[in-house]
Amino acid sequence: MRVWPGSPYPLGATWNGMGVNFAIYCEHGTGVELCLFDHVRATRESARIKLVEQTDQVWHGFLPDVQPGQIYGYRIHGPYEPKNGHRFNPAKLVVDPYAKSIARPIQWSDEMFGYPIGHPDADLVRDDRDNAAFAPLAAVVDPAFVWGDDRPPATPLHRTVIYETHVKGLTQLHPAVPPPFRGTYLGLASEPVLRHLLDLGVTAVELLPVHHHTPERSLVERGLTDYWGYNTLAFFAPDIRYSASKEPLQSVREFKMMVRGLHAVGLEVILDVVYNHTAEGNHLGPTLSLRGIDNLSYYRLVADNKRYYMDYTGCGNTLNMQSQRVLALIMDSLRYWVTEMHVDGFRFDLASALARELHEVDQLGAFFDIIHQDPIISQVKLIAEPWDLGEGGYQVGNFPVGWAEWNGKYRDSVRRFWRGDGGQVSEFATRLAGSSDLYERSGRRPYASINFITAHDGFTLQDLVSYNEKHNEANGEGNRDGANDNESWNCGVEGPTDDPAVVALRERQKRNFFATLMLSQGVPMIRGGDELSQSQGGNNNAYCQDNDITWLDWKLTPQQIEFLDFARQVVHLRHEQPVLHRRRFFQGGRIRGADIKDITWFAPDGGEMADEAWTSSLARALGVRLAGDAIDERDERGERITGDTLVLLLNAGDADVPFKLPPVAARCHWEVVFDSANGQEQAVPYDGGQEYEIQARSIAVLLLYREKRRRLSDRAQRLADLATLGVPARIRVTSAAPAKVTDDTPAAPER
Repeated sequence: MRVWPGSPYPLGATWNGMGVNFAIYCEHGTGVELCLFDHVRATRESARIKLVEQTDQVWHGFLPDVQPGQIYGYRIHGPYEPKNGHRFNPAKLVVDPYAKSIARPIQWSDEMFGYPIGHPDADLVRDDRDNAAFAPLAAVVDPAFVWGDDRPPATPLHRTVIYETHVKGLTQLHPAVPPPFRGTYLGLASEPVLRHLLDLGVTAVELLPVHHHTPERSLVERGLTDYWGYNTLAFFAPDIRYSASKEPLQSVREFKMMVRGLHAVGLEVILDVVYNHTAEGNHLGPTLSLRGIDNLSYYRLVADNKRYYMDYTGCGNTLNMQSQRVLALIMDSLRYWVTEMHVDGFRFDLASALARELHEVDQLGAFFDIIHQDPIISQVKLIAEPWDLGEGGYQVGNFPVGWAEWNGKYRDSVRRFWRGDGGQVSEFATRLAGSSDLYERSGRRPYASINFITAHDGFTLQDLVSYNEKHNEANGEGNRDGANDNESWNCGVEGPTDDPAVVALRERQKRNFFATLMLSQGVPMIRGGDELSQSQGGNNNAYCQDNDITWLDWKLTPQQIEFLDFARQVVHLRHEQPVLHRRRFFQGGRIRGADIKDITWFAPDGGEMADEAWTSSLARALGVRLAGDAIDERDERGERITGDTLVLLLNAGDADVPFKLPPVAARCHWEVVFDSANGQEQAVPYDGGQEYEIQARSIAVLLLYREKRRRLSDRAQRLADLATLGVPARIRVTSAAPAKVTDDTPAAPER
């Protein structure tokens, strides 16, 4: 085997058409061996090549006889001194941190640990058994791919509607997806799935982690797995388990095909990424990659005893954000996914941990600096999960300009309001209007708030209205895992029921939640499956359930179809109405001399909300007028943005409330767009000052109709308007009731 000096850059295994350059960073090691394998089932390497060239702490070599598809790993020599932070062990094959494909997942055995399991001195003693038969292995890839005319959709953030989903769970049970593609990248980009996403009206798909991840040994021994994927092993490699072919070279290609397919219909791809920790766990975890390559450089260690790891993540370790090499690893990974894989943005798991340079979260830390200065990464969508498990880790509202955040305060406030808790009106109104208290003072806009009511972590929407308590028994942890306080309400019965009154109330509450999400300023995020009324049986921590608990069931009942149609209606309403996706915060005053304020909050008697109403523990209802002709913004062509004026009536109490509607000009009236309690099939006019009775626990939206304006009931006109927005015209949007399944709407298969 010929070995040439090669180059220290780029890191990883790089095919240039004439051979492969291998480069790996290791500062504190004494020797690096590249190990080549003939196939994924091999129990020993066929060649062990010592890399003798070292440049700037990078070991490297060029192999002209190696081609794409070559399977490889590394053995790193150096001291085994856990108390000093060193855990080198050449008996343990380790994965290249820059591996573009993982050809063989881990096979759990005692040999995967750097110390002898069960030894009284635990990890202080080195285990010299070879792990080559069980270790994960990387593969050299050929990056060539025909992208054609692929280009990013570049949907403005304020016009974005995010759909959070799991690659496998979305399509595993879809009857219209070809069986070989179910649960895969290609299945996600298949025609029936794309049609569903477009019909729903989402603009971006946010994928739970697709970086190759490793299930914890304890889960595997219980017959479970790391379904969500928040246990990353390789930051550059799309998980081969979501590849239809299961071939190392095809996993990258199929991921690119998925992105190209989503882009072709205008859908962006956002990746949920986990750079705060790795799959290697705490000091008793396995040796898989970074721990064996240079533990002291890559991880945050306890200062006075480097045997132990600083754990701000709850996963055993935290990456060292003070290390230039760690920062480079993260940035190289992000650039790779944007430039080579064409993704459109990232959601950063436990992002507060990335901002901890010492102990405290630092908004001006190096991580933020390099992100903002990078000409590529700074231009894509950046979303933070603004908390970790360390002291002071809850940082909602505190991330820098250029970042959006999962707004946990929005979730909690909306849940409490619709549960009927007292004293919630003021905060609920703030969240509905874009959470200016969190973002405006720092110069950020409403779209800094990623609004969500449910997410992968927690109850589904169906379970939110069906359970007071978590039911995580299937996880095998005695129902101890998962959050105990879910701000949920079972509507009178815990779990499934045939009681028609309870069922009706639950359906109304689901409509209330979903409509609130679409009517709020900021960026709505839909938990994939909520539109299908998916239940997980009350499991609020289904991270380990790769089965029908988490897979979406596409065989819908008539009741589920009705809710899906309602969800489509309100998403499209959001797209249609500029006043629902403003770029700037409401001012609460008259804009450009207009007679009407851009936003007006009013009580049931029609008068503006008084101070005592905002603070009353008895208040459960409020109204808000959103002036479509008082939007102080211009479009991309410099034209003034105007839209319809809407009135939202919200009643979270258990009694009906008559609302006196705002006054209107001559030849104008109000028309009902929808009512979550009892929608109307015909456009019924309401005069200004007339009362509209909003039923208990319901929400209604009314639109100001002017005589010269087309009527809401003119379906042809509305469908034409939707077409200009790129929305499929197969969805019937009525003026009041949830949309019905019509002849031109594809019906879901019956159960």
